Amino acid sequence: MKFSENWLRSWVNPELTSAELGHVLTMAGLEVEALEAVAPAFNNVVVAEVLSVTKHPDADRLNVCQVNVGEAEPLTIVCGAANVAVGIKVPCARIGAVLPGDFKIKQARVRGVSSSGMLCSAVELGLATESDGLWLFHVDAPVGLPVRQYLELDDQLITLKLTPNRSDCSGIKGIAREVAALTGSSYQPIKIVEQPAGFSGQLQVVVEDKADCPLYCGRLVRGVNAAVVTPVWIQRRLERSGLRLINVVVDITNYVMMELGQPMHAFDAATLAGGIMVRRARKDETLTLLGGQAVVLDEEVLVIADDARVLALAGIMGGAGSGVETTTQDVFLEAAFFDPDAIAGRARRFGLATDSSFRFERGVDFAATREALERATQLLLAICGGKSGDISEVAGQMPARTAITLRTSRVARVLGIALECGQIAELLNRLQFDFVMDGDLFSVVPPSFRFDLSIESDLIEEVARLHGYDAIPALAPRAALTMLPYSESQRPLARIRQVMVARDYQEIVSYAFVEEQLEIDLCGNDHPIALQNPIASNMAVMRSSLIGGLVGALRFNLNRKQPRVRLFETGACFSKVGAEYIQTQRLSGIAYGSILPEQWGAAAKPVDFYDVKADLEALFSPLALRFVAASHPALHPGRSARVVIGEKVVGWIGELHPHWQQQYDMAQSATWFEVELDALTQTSVPRLCEIAKFLPVRRDLAVLVDESVSAQTLMDAMLSAKAAHVQEVVLFDVYRGRGVESGKKSLAFRVSLQDTQKTLTDTEIEPCIALLVDVLNKQGAQLRT
Repeated sequence: MKFSENWLRSWVNPELTSAELGHVLTMAGLEVEALEAVAPAFNNVVVAEVLSVTKHPDADRLNVCQVNVGEAEPLTIVCGAANVAVGIKVPCARIGAVLPGDFKIKQARVRGVSSSGMLCSAVELGLATESDGLWLFHVDAPVGLPVRQYLELDDQLITLKLTPNRSDCSGIKGIAREVAALTGSSYQPIKIVEQPAGFSGQLQVVVEDKADCPLYCGRLVRGVNAAVVTPVWIQRRLERSGLRLINVVVDITNYVMMELGQPMHAFDAATLAGGIMVRRARKDETLTLLGGQAVVLDEEVLVIADDARVLALAGIMGGAGSGVETTTQDVFLEAAFFDPDAIAGRARRFGLATDSSFRFERGVDFAATREALERATQLLLAICGGKSGDISEVAGQMPARTAITLRTSRVARVLGIALECGQIAELLNRLQFDFVMDGDLFSVVPPSFRFDLSIESDLIEEVARLHGYDAIPALAPRAALTMLPYSESQRPLARIRQVMVARDYQEIVSYAFVEEQLEIDLCGNDHPIALQNPIASNMAVMRSSLIGGLVGALRFNLNRKQPRVRLFETGACFSKVGAEYIQTQRLSGIAYGSILPEQWGAAAKPVDFYDVKADLEALFSPLALRFVAASHPALHPGRSARVVIGEKVVGWIGELHPHWQQQYDMAQSATWFEVELDALTQTSVPRLCEIAKFLPVRRDLAVLVDESVSAQTLMDAMLSAKAAHVQEVVLFDVYRGRGVESGKKSLAFRVSLQDTQKTLTDTEIEPCIALLVDVLNKQGAQLRT
């Protein structure tokens, strides 16, 4: 909201500079977004009257003027403006004046004639970008008065960045009330006189749904002269508030809106058919707005109508067929309180953003609706003449003002400072809050102009604002530190991140919203959870996997010529089972490029399934993982697997499918994994074991199996046999080729045996090995000779 500082100071005038006032407002939560001068700096420029104009003897386009600047003798000034004439009043820069751009006015001779100043245009004073000649003032402008004083140019424009909860400050009245409360200055509201009825007669007003419009006030004013020029003081205040001048009646309603924060509308009474009705629009009704835009309405839109047609979008904008023109003689003034829920979002549906909707969506002071109508009537009669009728008013149930309990002890606890009951009472009085004090308890009734007060914390915030955030000391927190219990069976997330970084991965953070097609392609999720109001079309659904963000970040890096990328992310994934929404935490990673950075000590080798599998095993260590071949929509059919702990599937690993590799413009395949974070944070508690004093025994078993038999199956079978003294079974060789028939492969396992109490003998070792060989035979494996 933008307004003139001079206008504000006509209501409340604290002994503060403009900058100090801006700081006070900002620290109280009304952020001053901009503070700018109305006019650039210039001096010694006065209102002057041209007494005579004669042609310059030596120049066809110059005139020699005698100019009255309020002194005993007129000044002689040479002027080349085409519109110079006897009797006009214009700005005159006297000798010694400094104009914008550090342009100094000196005594000069122009083609042999002495010139004692300069008659100015608005461009030369820095108040316009172009002009057709001298700036012509009103004939009543006082000669000799400084132009800055005459035009009130020693003014500042203040722009507030209002938060949605402070609709009470959408008018000069509310801002002045706030400044008075913050500074303790005298609050001097304008005097609004109730206007007596000059004739008997009023329009009938019907409100169909009083929940949407709890209060509607209207008044008929007859015999107005709408062709009157809007007074300069109203023009000036509106223009400095960023509002366009239209005609005197509309300017008055806009002025009242800026002054009191109550939007108003004026109808040409001659265009109305019957009475006024506030109702919901009917399906497919149409309305041409004041700006010329035609809109199609439905039952969700609140409108103002007469007996024949829709006249206006309630609380948003009027219609073109019923607006006030300069020929209007009878006016119907409207001031209403609309429920914020009935207005919110309606303007945006039609691509509109109006000053009225801005205020009604946030809530206006319903106790001041009639006051605003009286103020508009008072100005209209004083400026345009005419007679006013009685007020037509329809009232329903106003918003409840429920008392809020404020505890002095709670104020001290939240703010960290002790305020006496008397101090709090003084602050509440300055805010114009009604309250009852009972000991250290306050029962506060929020005023009608504050829609943002509903709980105790809101009142504590008000106390803090007025006391001053700067006055609250920054104290170091003091509290007893207690060591929280730490379970060794839980692995903290920070340690997991450290392991990933140690494995040369870099962490990313991506949005939980992704493109719907990405969910379908990479996750096989045909029914992702859709957002009701997505911030962008490519962020329309909730992710069910972290793969989308990782692939996006990988492509971002590849587009910037990064040859080696290793990324990971932890975050929430979302799914829906029946009517239940499920949120799970996962860790996911992706690796692309070579295993090691480019160097002289190792040949470049692209990362593959087994490299990332090693990273995953290191991440879960000391837990043992199993990898079961399976298909995933995002992964290569023959190079993907489920990650299993015990009998539970905890994730996926595999190389990106060649189709997606090609679609995402990747020169080589990337390897991706994703695991449940709950499984990753669970770990086994270390157990004390005696260090063996005797050497271990190694036996190698090489077997022939069909290609379809996985090494993991054989290892699981041998370990499940629980052969005595067997400490470890590890696959160390896979062979296909000469000596091995087609369709088979050779697998070699290292079996480690050990006893902590003695050295094992062959008689103890052989039965264990025989048991393992028997287990392998049952799995279809043949011992190689």
